[in-house]
Amino acid sequence: MEDEPRFEEFVAERADALLRYGYLLSGNPHDAADLTQEALVRLHQAWPRVRRKQAPESYTKMIMARLHISAWRLRRRERPGWALPETARFDTPPSDSDQGLWQALATLPRKQRAVLVLRYYEDLSDTDIADVLGISRGTVRSHASLGLAKLRSLLPSTSEINGSPA
Repeated sequence: MEDEPRFEEFVAERADALLRYGYLLSGNPHDAADLTQEALVRLHQAWPRVRRKQAPESYTKMIMARLHISAWRLRRRERPGWALPETARFDTPPSDSDQGLWQALATLPRKQRAVLVLRYYEDLSDTDIADVLGISRGTVRSHASLGLAKLRSLLPSTSEINGSPA
């Protein structure tokens, strides 16, 4: 099959970025690896069709988001907390102040975390997020608002970090 080398090239080039995306969605490295692996298996099955449309990464991220949503729809119970990895694998290393953000993000409910990741990490519109997650635009806005409010309550303000009064 002539598409096999192209699929292998795509995986070699984008697997790390997809794994980081999975980590942002799920909040732990084990689920991120599972999301990435399952999404790549499904991408391989649809590769000829997806490759013709020139959108393999977008398709893979959509699969990952939907798999993530399906997982928490099936398991609507408390999940054990996972510590952040010893060394993060980002395009730019996170600063010490970012560590608090990642920890706070991990405390959010899965829906809120997914909406915030898709909005601020993937830069998707409310309509696109609603399509990916299979929810209404109003629900997207609601989850974003609730998630941001919780993050604000968990994180110190900039003035508190700089030592000046609020």
